[in-house]
Amino acid sequence: MTTADQWPVLIIDDEKDIRDVTALTLMDAGYAVETAADGAEGLALCEQFSPRIVITDIRMPRMDGIQVLETIKQRFPDTEVIVATAFGEMTIAIRALQLDASDFITKPIHTEAMMVALERARHRYRTRKQLKDYTRHLEKGLSRTTRQLEDTVAYQERLIESSMDGILGCDGSGKVVTFNRSMEQMLGLDRAGVLHRATLEYFFSKTEYRRFQDDLAAPGHGSTNQLILYETCLLDHHQKPVPVQLSATVLMEEEKSAGLVCFFRDLRRIHRLEQEMADQARLLHQDKMMSMGRLAASVAHEINNPLAGILNYIRLMLRTFNKGPLPADKHAQFARYLALVETETDRCSKIVSSLLTFSRKSPVSVGPVSINEILDRSIVLARHRLELGNVTLATRISDDLPDISGDANQLQQCLLNLIFNALDAMIDGGTLTLSASSEESPKTVVVRVTDTGHGIREEDMAHIFEPFYTTKQEGHGIGLGLSTTYGIIDRHGGTLSAGSQQGRGTTFEIRLPVQASILHHPGGAA
Repeated sequence: MTTADQWPVLIIDDEKDIRDVTALTLMDAGYAVETAADGAEGLALCEQFSPRIVITDIRMPRMDGIQVLETIKQRFPDTEVIVATAFGEMTIAIRALQLDASDFITKPIHTEAMMVALERARHRYRTRKQLKDYTRHLEKGLSRTTRQLEDTVAYQERLIESSMDGILGCDGSGKVVTFNRSMEQMLGLDRAGVLHRATLEYFFSKTEYRRFQDDLAAPGHGSTNQLILYETCLLDHHQKPVPVQLSATVLMEEEKSAGLVCFFRDLRRIHRLEQEMADQARLLHQDKMMSMGRLAASVAHEINNPLAGILNYIRLMLRTFNKGPLPADKHAQFARYLALVETETDRCSKIVSSLLTFSRKSPVSVGPVSINEILDRSIVLARHRLELGNVTLATRISDDLPDISGDANQLQQCLLNLIFNALDAMIDGGTLTLSASSEESPKTVVVRVTDTGHGIREEDMAHIFEPFYTTKQEGHGIGLGLSTTYGIIDRHGGTLSAGSQQGRGTTFEIRLPVQASILHHPGGAA
């Protein structure tokens, strides 16, 4: 077995601390390690350093991890690539595997998980090298029939053993004659106790095996004697069900069945990913409902004031009508009353409309988004909270901000989260400044939320975007707001950053590209 110190590894990550810690860990394990701060530097090192394994972060400026993966696979196809992803990026991780990544690990990176991923990458590298060595032997003209037959059988065995899918084959009598390593791992069974002893029926419950046989004989799942992407359950060594997706075909010889071959894909990991995505969607909605609770009292007061005015004007007009026909000198006064009723009613309508738009749980809706409209709606919803908190609102918003592509509901959730956090930081009143402008190169919309509150401690700044991290007192938040906001802005192709001075206030800055589109992700439905 090749030792670790003969394996050159390249680490690509834009965060220096992560690069340094990961490099030290791998060097202690005996690997030869080089590091790069971005994708371009990493590709240049691939030319000089010739790493066998590259560990790259997904989220990096200018050139992200997916682009690095694609370029490495084009230019250095023998190099194995492990991608590092944050929680909630499972869709991107799956995309990386589709682009032939060796594996993915989640951030923060745990040493044990990283070592497992490296061992898998080394195994994969060795297997591919063996296959290439076999191909080179053929190209050199090894034409002896016996050697060709031996090499072909060995090659086929390696393919079967290297397959990530479970492969099971039965002969004409129904006995298992092929049972690869993936099947062993999937079901926890030793092939020695299976080969030439067990039949296919052994791996199914009675009901599932009967359904499998009926569907294999019918044309509805591919064709007669064939199943394609068929979902069922196998039984593991504890007789517990394992959800799988299989493709199966009956092997024919002289129009008679000569056996059966099945390919199984373990669905447990996919189901876990689906559950994680569903859990994240619930967290996003939970954060929004917390914001809704903070809005409720404010909106009630905001609507109550114009409604009281409307009621008073209507009572005045009714009192005048009850005295008899409307005198001519009252026409102008009534017109003024009605105009005020219309204005106040329209104000109530806008408040309710903004609240309904924000509270509705809807799927991701990508389209042109006016940042000016989002800012206006957010100010309407937060106005009374500003008054109750003795906070002065200052705005520096350009009138002609370009539209961006994204989900307006999610972006409004982000802005309200930042406004509410600013208000919570100004318990004795202060000034909230909302500014918005555009930049040309690259074309970007920049939104800033600035408060004059107590600020954020330096030791907290590195953690404020982590889920469930909060500096608020118990009962005043669970630490999801900034994490949710960060994730939404990131999926829009933008960035969220913060600057703060204790005792002088905090500024949060959102930068959104004008041309970018939102990344589709099941967790995005807020």
